Amino acid sequence: MRIDGSLNVPISNVAGAAADLEAAGYSGGWTAETAHDPFLPLAVAAGSTREIELGTSIAVAFARNPMLLANIGWDLQTLSRGRFVLGLGSQIKPHITYRFSMEWSKPAARMREMILAIRAIWDTWQHGTPLQFRGEFYKHTLMTPFFTPDADDLGDFGPPKIFLAGVGELMTEVAGEVCDGFFCHGFTTERYLREVTIPALERGRAKAGKTMEGFEIVGPSFVVTGGNDAEIEQAATATRQQIAFYGSTPAYRGVLDIHGWGDLQERLNSMSKLGEWTEMGELIDDDILNTFAVVGPPESVAPELARRYGDVISRLSFYAPYESDPERWQGVMEELKAI
Repeated sequence: MRIDGSLNVPISNVAGAAADLEAAGYSGGWTAETAHDPFLPLAVAAGSTREIELGTSIAVAFARNPMLLANIGWDLQTLSRGRFVLGLGSQIKPHITYRFSMEWSKPAARMREMILAIRAIWDTWQHGTPLQFRGEFYKHTLMTPFFTPDADDLGDFGPPKIFLAGVGELMTEVAGEVCDGFFCHGFTTERYLREVTIPALERGRAKAGKTMEGFEIVGPSFVVTGGNDAEIEQAATATRQQIAFYGSTPAYRGVLDIHGWGDLQERLNSMSKLGEWTEMGELIDDDILNTFAVVGPPESVAPELARRYGDVISRLSFYAPYESDPERWQGVMEELKAI
C-alpha cells in the first residue's frame, strides 16, 4: 500500500516539508484547496524532491475551466518530470455560486465533460490532433501554435493522471469512467465503501470498457491515535467535530443513512446554521466515531486499517501525522506499506 502525506503548510515551508515527506518514505504529498491556492506549492515542492508524487487533493474543478486546468496540469507535470496528479473535486453548490461566483448545474455530467475536455486539449498539444471538443457545458475549438505548448515538454512521461473525489454514486461512476483514480471522502465508512462506492466505480469502469485493474483508490484516513490516553482523547475530540461538520452536509446524508443515522444529519445541519460547532461534535458518540475512524494506540492503526480496507484500496492519505512520537508513527507507516 502506498502512503501519502500532507503539504498543507505555509508556502514558505513547502520545500522543506516536501523533502521531509520524501525522506520519511511517503509515496505522495497532497495539497488541498482551503485557505490557499493548491497548485503553487506543488511548483515549489517539485524543486525540492525527486521521487515523491505531488498532487492536489483536491483542487475545486468548477472554480476553473478545462483550458486553465489543462495548462496547470501540463506545466506541473513538466516541472515535476512526470510526478504530478491532477486531483479534482466538485465542492458543493453554495461554495461554487457564492464563494467562487461560478456556474453550477448537473455536477456529475459537468465533471465528466470537464475531464474529457482536459484530455482532448492534452491530446491536441501532445499529438497535434485538431481541437474539436463540443459538449453541453464546454466548447474548445480554437488552438493556434502560439498557444500550444511544446510536445517535448513532457518527455516520455505523458500527461498527468487525473483523480476525482466523490461521495454520491453519480460522481463516483464518473470517476470510474474517465479518471485514473478516486479519492474516498474522509466521511466514508468501510460499509459505504464496499456497498456503494466500489460498485459505482465498477459501473463507471464498465462504461469505459475497463476493469478495476490499475485504477487507484485513495482510502479514508480518519485515524485517532497518540502517544498516551490524553493525546488520543484530544485527537478524538477534534475528529468528532470533523465528522459532525461533514455530517451536517445534506449531500453526504447517504453515508449516515446506510448506518441508520440519517436523522442525525438534519440535527447537525440545524446546529451548523447556529454556529454550534463544539456542540455538534458532542453528538458523535463512540459508535459513530469508531465507525468512521480507527481509534487506538499507534500499534493498532495498521492492523485495523488493513482489516477494513487492505483488499480494496491502493493508497492511504494522512493529513495529520502524529509527530508527538515520530518513531512509533514511522513503524505504522512501514506496516502499512507492507500490505
